[in-house]
Amino acid sequence: MAGLLTDVHASLPLDAANKIIDAAIALRRKEGVLPLVVAVLDAGGNLVAFQREDGSGVLRFDIAFGKARAALGMGMSTRLIRDRLGSRVAFQAALAAASDGRFIPVPGGVLILDKSGAAIGAVGISGDASDKDEYCAIEAVHAAGYASEPAEPNPEWRSAGL
Repeated sequence: MAGLLTDVHASLPLDAANKIIDAAIALRRKEGVLPLVVAVLDAGGNLVAFQREDGSGVLRFDIAFGKARAALGMGMSTRLIRDRLGSRVAFQAALAAASDGRFIPVPGGVLILDKSGAAIGAVGISGDASDKDEYCAIEAVHAAGYASEPAEPNPEWRSAGL
């Protein structure tokens, strides 16, 4: 019928984003990681779901969102961004300026991939050492039934310090 609204297809459903958040928080508790802030974005960079645990600092949302947005913006995990751009400080600064400061190139920003390998969103986590944030993000994405980029956390994530 003409004039009726139609559902807009979401790249990452709300229930999937909430599963990722719930899994990340459960993992952090199991592993003794510090309280987390988790931001889940769809492929268009829109915030789908967000939670901030008690004890998290006020800048943690901006950091988590910036990690997820950086991963989406560059089409790769923030660990890979850090590794590739570590010596390109001017380019990192340009990316931060182009994204209004929402570009955090340290581990913890992970792409969420569908069965075909397409990025349908990203999760950004902040709260502990970046490698611990990334561990929770990757494992939470897997627990929700998706693949991630990177596929595996840093094998030495447990020893990462703040």
